[in-house]
Amino acid sequence: MDNLSEALKKLKITSTDSTADSLEGCLDCLLQALAQNNTETSEKIQKSGVLQVFASLLMPQSSCTAKVANIIAEVARNEFMRNPCVDAGLIPPLVQLLNCKDQEVLLQTGRALGNICYDSHEGRNAVDHAGGAHIVVDHLRSLCSKTDPASEKLLTVFCGMLMNYSNENDTLQSQLINMGVIPTLVKLLGIHCQNAALTEMCLVAFGNLAELESSKEQFAYTNIAEELVKLFKKQIEHDKKEMIFEVLAPLAENDVIKLQLVEAGLVECLLEIVQKTVDSDKEDDIAELKTASDLMVLLLLGDESMQKLFEGGKGSVFQRVLSWIPSNSHQLQLAGALAIANFARNDGNCIHMVDNGIVQKLMDLLDRHVEDGNVTVQHAALSALRNLAIPAEAAEQLGKNVKLVERLVEWCEAKDHAGVMGESNRLLSALIRHSKSKDVIRTIVQSGGIKHLVTMATSEHVIMQNEALVALALIAALELVTAEKDLENAQLVQILHRLLSDDRSAPEIKYNSMVLICALIGSGEYSGEAASQDLCMQYSSLLQLNTEHVQTQCDWFSVNNGCRQKGSVHYDSIVSICSVKDEAVNSVLDINCRNLPLASVGCS
Repeated sequence: MDNLSEALKKLKITSTDSTADSLEGCLDCLLQALAQNNTETSEKIQKSGVLQVFASLLMPQSSCTAKVANIIAEVARNEFMRNPCVDAGLIPPLVQLLNCKDQEVLLQTGRALGNICYDSHEGRNAVDHAGGAHIVVDHLRSLCSKTDPASEKLLTVFCGMLMNYSNENDTLQSQLINMGVIPTLVKLLGIHCQNAALTEMCLVAFGNLAELESSKEQFAYTNIAEELVKLFKKQIEHDKKEMIFEVLAPLAENDVIKLQLVEAGLVECLLEIVQKTVDSDKEDDIAELKTASDLMVLLLLGDESMQKLFEGGKGSVFQRVLSWIPSNSHQLQLAGALAIANFARNDGNCIHMVDNGIVQKLMDLLDRHVEDGNVTVQHAALSALRNLAIPAEAAEQLGKNVKLVERLVEWCEAKDHAGVMGESNRLLSALIRHSKSKDVIRTIVQSGGIKHLVTMATSEHVIMQNEALVALALIAALELVTAEKDLENAQLVQILHRLLSDDRSAPEIKYNSMVLICALIGSGEYSGEAASQDLCMQYSSLLQLNTEHVQTQCDWFSVNNGCRQKGSVHYDSIVSICSVKDEAVNSVLDINCRNLPLASVGCS
């Protein structure tokens, strides 16, 4: 280290008038010391004050410039040296060197800037202020088609520099996207796919940029899907596949790119991975199985990609997904149920799947997990059934399936598994709301489901409350006589009174509660209880709400019951209120819609 100390002193004192040879000797000494002990040597360089001297040595015409930039790149590998490099004023001269023609100078300058930017807010700001990113992007464009080793090495360094510059920084990522870096990087990947280091750097850069929505729009105008699938097919090592997966996942959130990936043959790659790894207990294979099946589900989130893979229910991909449901792999069972839920976002698909026995497959899956309590799989299967129940024809078939309804009623009592209990309740409600069928209502009544719908009306979730009230309103309009005893035992009227008198109840909850009250007034069993004096007082307070639907329903209540005398209401009036004979329950504020696409299990 004596030589190092001497070299540092010499650099500091004589840098301005020493010969090139003597400078190079000092610089070589520093590089040798850094190679032996980078951290300790960097500390000595910082303490010596030589960093400030380096700024004056970074001249395009100097033969020492590449070595000085190399030394800066080496010291900047240490986190504690990055801010001192910025404070020493090294960024502006380094950025100026990006304009020179010497490839070795460009290479070491790119390394130095990239290392200074790594996880350094100050370094990135300084490079941004000096305009370094724009020059590097221009270099990538001009060098893109060159395949000689020196050019490919320089391209790799510049890609790494941009990655460090923008990593986890939305503002700088957006800047690069606006500079048009994405088409250039995609072109690089295609031309240099045989260069492992450059390919890897492109993938890391893609992963860095792909999270931004604006980047996905640019990626969609390139052939990124084709290039990634082509690259994926060549990979054997798990780590390389994982890198590509990390790019595919955020890109596949874009519907246009989903379709491009499907058309490029990604699905076939994923199915092959599933087939190879499903019976393996190796950690890497288990991880690949999960990633591949999850990505498969993600591709089904797009309407066009989903329909392309469904192929009228006869597609090979759809058939393979069906085979996942009875699999012994919990991961494939989960992915299969989620995939069915996504295929079921189209009415025609729902009817086809119900006609061809999908309900029994999902019920068998649910039964398999009653004992082991795999709630995630159960929740996914119930979500799939709820999507399948949206078309009226399918909802009626499901709702008249006594075995299914009895199972749902059982799961409505699964208090230890709130998600399963909630989904079961919502499915019971959906069967009534979408079928509007007396036969479905009778099946649910006979299976003991009414009490669960009444309890659901008291849920802490407004959407669940509303779904329950809509279903109960349809029961009252269509099949009140059959359900009357169960509704009374579940204390429906008392619950409705509480909902109407609770200031926290949402307007649609109050309105649908009023619809139910009006329907119940038509029942001899309920007419006195439903039209109690308390309710008349609640009705008066509801008139204060600035909600047209609520006021209209209160007006109906006033005219037909009137807080003046008890009266009866014809079912035709109730059916008219609920619009059961028309399109949907128009006057009932049903805020539910077809389930959102399912990529993971959760409240939809």
